[in-house]
Amino acid sequence: MIELRSDTTIQEPRRIRGLEMPWNRVMSSTEGPAGAARALGPWYPQEFLAECVEIVPEVGGMKTFVFRRSDGAPLAFRPGQYVNVAFPVNGEDQDAVDRSYSLSSSPTRPWTFDITVKCDPMGLVSPWVHENVKPGTVLEMLGPVGAFHLPDADRRARYLLLAAGAGITPIMSMVRTIHSLPGQADVVVLYHGAAAGGFAFHQELAYIASVDSRVKVFYSLGERNKEPEGWEWLTGRLTAAMLDEVAPDANGRQVYACGPEAYLNSAAELLEKVGVDDTSIHMEFFSGDRQTLLEYQVELAHAVDIAEEIAEEIADSAEDYYESQPIAFGLYEPGYDAEGTLEATGLTLETADAPGPEAPVTPDASPDAGPEVASTDASSFDTVGTGSLTLSFLRTGVNVRIDPTEHILGVAQRAGIRIGANCKEGMCGSCKIVKLSGEIEMNHQGGIRAREIDAGKFLPCCSTARTDMVIDA
Repeated sequence: MIELRSDTTIQEPRRIRGLEMPWNRVMSSTEGPAGAARALGPWYPQEFLAECVEIVPEVGGMKTFVFRRSDGAPLAFRPGQYVNVAFPVNGEDQDAVDRSYSLSSSPTRPWTFDITVKCDPMGLVSPWVHENVKPGTVLEMLGPVGAFHLPDADRRARYLLLAAGAGITPIMSMVRTIHSLPGQADVVVLYHGAAAGGFAFHQELAYIASVDSRVKVFYSLGERNKEPEGWEWLTGRLTAAMLDEVAPDANGRQVYACGPEAYLNSAAELLEKVGVDDTSIHMEFFSGDRQTLLEYQVELAHAVDIAEEIAEEIADSAEDYYESQPIAFGLYEPGYDAEGTLEATGLTLETADAPGPEAPVTPDASPDAGPEVASTDASSFDTVGTGSLTLSFLRTGVNVRIDPTEHILGVAQRAGIRIGANCKEGMCGSCKIVKLSGEIEMNHQGGIRAREIDAGKFLPCCSTARTDMVIDA
């Protein structure tokens, strides 16, 4: 019989120093990664189909949708990155609506991946997602994208993770990843929510904090909410005093923060007050800083160049790799041939149905009528602005002069051209319009797909003109 003693001291596990992502050594190999190993590295974004396999209800009006790639390949990403998803909100015969969602799962479990969506009753996409995406639904995706992520290797691994509301989703990916890895780390999570019962993932966070001494989790209720009976955590908005209470050594940590813009602006000011250097602050803004934008541009510039190369290597190595695995791994095995992986077998795949009755067909939306424009002769249009190049907006009937260094969206909007826009950084795809002639330079962040570019569409928010242009707007 084993005697249990009350004075037994639980020893801390002995760990290697720092954290290292599983793919880091593959990426740094001097001989170059080969075959299936390369498929597990989060190299550059790809376009792929993904099938929903599970839905997990969360608190706070959120749902987690679990996906797997239809080609059977793993999704390689860094914790904190996101995917751009095309939702057929208006029906299969209409253009999809793109939205970007952070991945909330850990990349150390790459055969499936999660996005967690908060339902905004007044929104266009999120109510449709909650109502229509079900196991078996197949959606087009592009990713992974994003420079907001943990490093591939960190000898110190001391982090302060700040989240507000739905901003917990990329932070949750980071926490899950750290918990799954060996190595020394010191992680403090501060999670702001609007209501005591509205903290998504709170049960899992409590479990991780209870079994992993490297992770400490704190909660805070917004100051407009009455503190419920029995509430033992913090109350109020983020303050310097609150930061000092949960992480008095914040100036020695890397800080990752995600949430509403006002929250992030406040966090940036407070972190500066407590001595955190700008180089140690990482925030998931829709509008990234210059370094973030440059990283995105490098990622996407390489995507097309390496896509075929990766596909060839995976196809060459897939047969040998999967035949060498134990039988238990068979359920993950994709089909493959000389052209690469085939669509995985399993549940019948289905495409999401459009909600409700068909939307009335307008002249602008008719797939057969083509774009209806006010005139095809731009020489009669009024000309506004200054610059060396001319943009002719056919629907509006205006010529706009522009310099080659100016982004098209801002110049067009100042000239009265009605173009919808949200993020203004090439992420959301809301400003997408059609270029009828002319050349552009576009540095997007996942808000547009290759086939749309081939069809003449572009994002004016992140595009500059290289020649005179004619635009359907």
